Amino acid sequence: MMYLMVAGGLAFLLLGGDVLVRGAVALAKRFSIPPLIIGLTVVAFGTSAPELVVSVEAALSGVPELAIGNVVGSNIANILLVLGLPALIFPIACDAPSIRRDCATMIAASAIFMGLCFTGLLQAWQGLLMLLALIGYLGWTYYTARRNDRQTAEAIMEEIEEIASRPQSALTATVFVLAGLLGLVVGSNMLVKGAVDVARTLGLSEATIGLTMVALGTSMPELATALVAALRRHADVAIGNVIGSNLFNILGIMGITAMVMPVPVPAAFLKFDLWVMIGASLLLAPFVLRGNAIRRVGGAVLSIAYAAYIWSLFSGVSAMSDASAARITF
Repeated sequence: MMYLMVAGGLAFLLLGGDVLVRGAVALAKRFSIPPLIIGLTVVAFGTSAPELVVSVEAALSGVPELAIGNVVGSNIANILLVLGLPALIFPIACDAPSIRRDCATMIAASAIFMGLCFTGLLQAWQGLLMLLALIGYLGWTYYTARRNDRQTAEAIMEEIEEIASRPQSALTATVFVLAGLLGLVVGSNMLVKGAVDVARTLGLSEATIGLTMVALGTSMPELATALVAALRRHADVAIGNVIGSNLFNILGIMGITAMVMPVPVPAAFLKFDLWVMIGASLLLAPFVLRGNAIRRVGGAVLSIAYAAYIWSLFSGVSAMSDASAARITF
């Protein structure tokens, strides 16, 4: 039953997030909001909505370790798995000018987030700082894309046009938004409860479940998109999606979650998982700085690194599996 709760929760989350984005984009276009702004805000926040509601639900339900595990685990999966597997099919180009800027921003944001985690507790003021940093980054991206980065602007607007089957009327779009929000709320509640039951049954910590089952589940849309793009020989879209998703996860999702409820940082995160997240981010730097594509060898290295990381979580190497889940209650 608990595994059905997890699977059902993920299904509601993915469907709700998709419906929400379609309705929100349709409403934004009805109100004549510029496509570039829609792409940077409505689409970006909408596609990160599953991770956001899961993290907030986890914090409110008394399992904040699940929230930070979801974010850190998703960022690790995005780089090692979402880039690794598609690169085995078709090379991922890393030569877009904006990718260097965005990759540097992602690494800086990861380092700042890690520094905040070493305080032991992510509090509301720290969450506000992260959220303000995200708003500043979006404003900077909008300004540069509008002024002198036509390639980034075209990529963002192309992403909007690829969102097919949008509702045409304002009423239908509103229904889509409300239905999407309902799906996200129901899905997050099911997923968090199911994940906690799995952790209790297997004797694992909620942080471990957040780093693995929940993180991998909420990263499935990015992985599916990247694999389809690779099969169509357009795998280069994957790296932009991954970097953008990781930035939103760190600055937006953890920022909002910390503002809703203080998030304690497990000691094992400080010793192992945060370093893996930083290391995964730094793995992209050589490809991006040199403008080299991630080819099959690189994809194999990334994929094997992710498999090794998952193995470490369940083998005791990370010390995460030693944490007791006995304190988890609802």
